[in-house]
Amino acid sequence: MTPAARVQSAIEVLDAVIAAARREGASAERVASEWLKARRFIGSKDRRAIRDLAWGAIRLCGEVPVSGRAAMLAVAKVDPVLTALFDGSRYGPAPIREEEPVASVGVAPAWLEEQLAASGISREQGAGLLARAPLDLRANRLKTTRDRLAAILPLEAERTQAPDALRLPGGTPVESWPEFAEGLFEVQDTGSQLTCSALEVCPGEAVVDLCAGAGGKTLALAAAMQGEGHLLACDIDRPRLSRLAPRAARAGAQVETRLLDPGRETEALADWQGKADAVMVDAPCSGTGTWRRGPEARWRITPQSLARYARMQAEVLRIGASLVRPGGRLTYVVCSLLDAEGPDVVGAFLERNPEWRAAEQQVGAGTPRGSGLRLTPWDDSTDGFFFATLHRL
Repeated sequence: MTPAARVQSAIEVLDAVIAAARREGASAERVASEWLKARRFIGSKDRRAIRDLAWGAIRLCGEVPVSGRAAMLAVAKVDPVLTALFDGSRYGPAPIREEEPVASVGVAPAWLEEQLAASGISREQGAGLLARAPLDLRANRLKTTRDRLAAILPLEAERTQAPDALRLPGGTPVESWPEFAEGLFEVQDTGSQLTCSALEVCPGEAVVDLCAGAGGKTLALAAAMQGEGHLLACDIDRPRLSRLAPRAARAGAQVETRLLDPGRETEALADWQGKADAVMVDAPCSGTGTWRRGPEARWRITPQSLARYARMQAEVLRIGASLVRPGGRLTYVVCSLLDAEGPDVVGAFLERNPEWRAAEQQVGAGTPRGSGLRLTPWDDSTDGFFFATLHRL
């Protein structure tokens, strides 16, 4: 495939990604995978090049582009080599026309940049949310240790702040390794691992992961519990929660799963009311802290969706708190850097519930923000998170 043909293919991928973003459809990763799956004749080297071109354009464009071509022209404005590939060749993009639409460059839509600034994040720091992310592993304590795992991996890995974390270059095909099949590790960002450490679960405790999803944090909690105690993982998303059981089996973790009906969570968890030693509330959020991995997500956020998330976060925090026994604790987590989803939610909860207190965090990373800590790519080399551990008196 010629370089010009790669550019044209990237434009087609971008068109599909933009269409999906506008209708709140599949992620860019899923869209690109489906596009390439339908074109099996494209070789692996060309596939990587097409993907790199498309993601470079996605990272550059703050607003939703009018088209894939407009997004690629934004890249071409700062890359003369790319500009030269718009030559009108049979398999490449048509020549650039005067006053042709070009996507705007930026960190995010203007209103969202204002939200970031109000949350203490400069434009330069915001750009760090769009850099390429490394790949982090969590050594599974149920089967190995970080040092033993590092010694047997086929690539040299860097140790990070989390006690079980190892870091590899982004894109490393770790899920094809035998060590993964044996359950010796899970893929989990260092920041995510640190939020799990903040809950300080111990063997023998009764623990609830309220918004478990596919179970990344659940498995980290299970490893800390060392197979002793009772761990309940809940979610309202059946497809995501169904992925936890095979992951737990591979990891050797003991986890009970429970599917919840939206709006009836308290009823479904009546047997756990006031009984949990520790509760993890990994609340649904805008995902601003994960733009390094899904940069098109910033095109999907609206002021209305942000307000909706804040209401959901207050509700799941309330539900999680009702499960905690007197003297127990809860860690509230969002993979967002917006104050509206982190410090503001926790601050409002503490004002309404004087029987709760925020605890000092001891995880070896993060910057104080409100009643919790903030993790960022620029200060901590992690995805962006806010988390706070609260104790019930």
